[in-house]
Amino acid sequence: MSKQDTYWTTVIQPRDKGFRLGLKEVWNKRYLLWLFIKRDITVQFKQTVFGMGWYFISPIFSTIIYMVVFGRIANIPTDDIPQPVFYLSGICLWEYFSTCLTATSSAFQTNAGLFGKVYFPRLVMPISQVISKLFRFSLQLGTFIIVYLYFVIRGVNLQPNLYLLLFPVIVIILAGIALGLGLIVSSLTTKYRDLSNVFGTFVSLWMYATPIVYPLSYVSDPKLHQLMLYNPLTPLIETFKYGAYGAGVFSWTGLAYSFGCMVVLLLVGILLFNRKQKMFIDTI
Repeated sequence: MSKQDTYWTTVIQPRDKGFRLGLKEVWNKRYLLWLFIKRDITVQFKQTVFGMGWYFISPIFSTIIYMVVFGRIANIPTDDIPQPVFYLSGICLWEYFSTCLTATSSAFQTNAGLFGKVYFPRLVMPISQVISKLFRFSLQLGTFIIVYLYFVIRGVNLQPNLYLLLFPVIVIILAGIALGLGLIVSSLTTKYRDLSNVFGTFVSLWMYATPIVYPLSYVSDPKLHQLMLYNPLTPLIETFKYGAYGAGVFSWTGLAYSFGCMVVLLLVGILLFNRKQKMFIDTI
């Protein structure tokens, strides 16, 4: 090949300090994103006893525990909705959110070896985690649908409505919030390792600040009720419950608030992640 015929397929240049998300680079490497998604899904079933069955067993066990602890012992109402349906609706959404958040918040630490050997857009890794977790979420959602239809056949008055069509929007906002917040935490824990322990405790407590095991109407204190509305997950959980069986609270304002939180967290998370990725190998 002559010198005139030589050309470069990839040009690596120093990053500028301006506003840069790097999403175009991720899109150009979308084939790599798909490979990571398939890898994440496959790894989940290697050397397992129950395989995919665990994704059906886990929400059922959680539901039984909640029915005993919160339904029988604490005697917390469920807005006249059958307890298995009420708890499963919250468990499915929360587990998808929490697993995405946990995976993305440790993106630097768990992939340090790979990041140190080859260059590719680092955002591909956390994004693939969020997308691959949809497979597990779909299986758990299938469990909810089976239980839901069982009670419908038995004649329980569940009232699904048109607001259930907002379900894809709910999932997208949940994924966006988990990705944005996870990127922020992952960027901070590269230098301060103990923050990961604090964050794990925070996520565990966050579930009880979200109407998963109790309806929002159960919170009678006005100040506490208003405080819970500042939780961006509250409108999402309540919207799904309202659309699925007509109980709960729906608010366009609340849904817009959750969407706004997602946008802010994503922007801050991506910018901080891109800034930290230049030096995280030296830090870790």
